[in-house]
Amino acid sequence: MRGEELTVLAAARNPALPAAARAATKVSSTILAFDFGTRHVGVAVGDSETRLAHALGAFDAVGNASRMAEIGRRVREWRPSKFVVGLPLALDGSEHAMSARARRFARQLAARFGLPVALADERLSSASAEEGLREAGRGGRKHKQCVHGEAARIILQSYLDESARR
Repeated sequence: MRGEELTVLAAARNPALPAAARAATKVSSTILAFDFGTRHVGVAVGDSETRLAHALGAFDAVGNASRMAEIGRRVREWRPSKFVVGLPLALDGSEHAMSARARRFARQLAARFGLPVALADERLSSASAEEGLREAGRGGRKHKQCVHGEAARIILQSYLDESARR
């Protein structure tokens, strides 16, 4: 798979190819990120070139089949080249039961859609999302659903910011 990615990248950058051919081989810079939860999954989209992330909202995580169907709709719409999944960790950095579930979710995404998946530390992302929404006048029970998408945005933005430093 790595060789295929490199071949596509090389073709996309080859100035000898017509512009239309280069555009057709261009690798997407779109990334979909998920704030995984047992009841809701927050979704965000970002771009590795602009390094900007945007919340897309959340959907109910009723069962694995409906969860994967909803993700499939997002994949068809956004055509990402990669996924980022928030990895819940305790404040001391240790893993717990939700960490294992998020890792399993990440493996399922990779197997189902054939795209690379990065795990990103999501400590305090939901708390930051709630605080930011409150400050914007969108806090409380009425906007509870917004928290999951905003948490996914925070996870993805942190991932993009961190990858820019590497």
